[in-house]
Amino acid sequence: MSHSRTVAAVVLGWFVSLAPMATGNEGPQAPSQEEATTSVGYPIPGVSFQVFLGQGKEGEETIAPTLASDVIDTVVQAFDSMVQHRTQYKRFDQALTKDMLQKVVIEPRVLNRDGKEFPFLVARTKQKGKVKLLINALRLKQDGYLDHPERLAPRLAKEFQWVVSKASTNPKREKALGKRDLQHAPIKTNAEINAMSSEERERTLQELLTTYMKTVDSYASLMNQPYYEIGTTTLTEPAQPDSAIKLYDIRIREALHLIVTDPYFWENTPKAVRSLLNGKIWHVTFVKIDDRDWTTRTRVVPKDKAVVVGKKRLTIQPAKILVNYHRSADPNDPLFAETRGLPMGALSVERLARVIAWEIQTQITEKSMRGHVAEDEKSEPK
Repeated sequence: MSHSRTVAAVVLGWFVSLAPMATGNEGPQAPSQEEATTSVGYPIPGVSFQVFLGQGKEGEETIAPTLASDVIDTVVQAFDSMVQHRTQYKRFDQALTKDMLQKVVIEPRVLNRDGKEFPFLVARTKQKGKVKLLINALRLKQDGYLDHPERLAPRLAKEFQWVVSKASTNPKREKALGKRDLQHAPIKTNAEINAMSSEERERTLQELLTTYMKTVDSYASLMNQPYYEIGTTTLTEPAQPDSAIKLYDIRIREALHLIVTDPYFWENTPKAVRSLLNGKIWHVTFVKIDDRDWTTRTRVVPKDKAVVVGKKRLTIQPAKILVNYHRSADPNDPLFAETRGLPMGALSVERLARVIAWEIQTQITEKSMRGHVAEDEKSEPK
């Protein structure tokens, strides 16, 4: 039986009886007990997640059997193509490697908690580190993706930035953003950092991100803001009020990991690598500050607000690195060639890492502390 005919049989069988189908490995699999609101699942070779058809509740809008068959067939073929070419889709590959996607559910319509409709939406599940991808069947038809899996595949790939973001963060993390465990922060000396392997530097950074370093704007200036598609000036409306905050939080963290592990940064911006591990940097974040035209800034805390950190009880005046997400580098700016004129929020992780490393390397000691603090008072997000 062909792929399309198999899917059609599954869909029609579901509409007739709503009973789970007992089949072999080549066909749809019955859902787990947790999956009480969706149809039997259709597996995709090479991945652990399956595609389900949302049954919906009694009285709610449903998907016509013929449309359901076409949608499932298109989605499964799109994912099958993505699996075969997974190295072309970095976030998708990352999600598969870490088994982040629990399932894909096709619904008649997809709405966020505020009732706003979206073609796709990523939602957390009860399983830690796993999310589900919801697909709007009617929008799939409306937007011209039906029967065109080759067009749908790259669009689905974009959603995996949210799969990675939501699967990687705890929904309660926001409540702990203001808390730092200064006593247990693993601050390292420059001599210790110089002797570290790449893996050791990455482990230290991860511990610092847990105890010492922040990657989210304390003023929530990105709340309800759209986010940029990487490499473009296209802005996308957020599915949730804090979508941009979460997306850029993940992007900053990935950039920091790249700085401490990639040999390029150790060779070209060693001060940036050391500053991320010796306590000089304790906050790196995207912000939106409309009344300033700069792209990046370094802010050092004043002397009277210095902190005592680590088991060695070192006194440090740490700095925060701000990245103004909607600003672009001026053609005369040293960052212009690196950013190619794009807004900071549109940079890839690799480009963003170079921007952050350059800022730390050139500004962490060169600018006067007094200037930083005075300027900071004028330009915090409103």
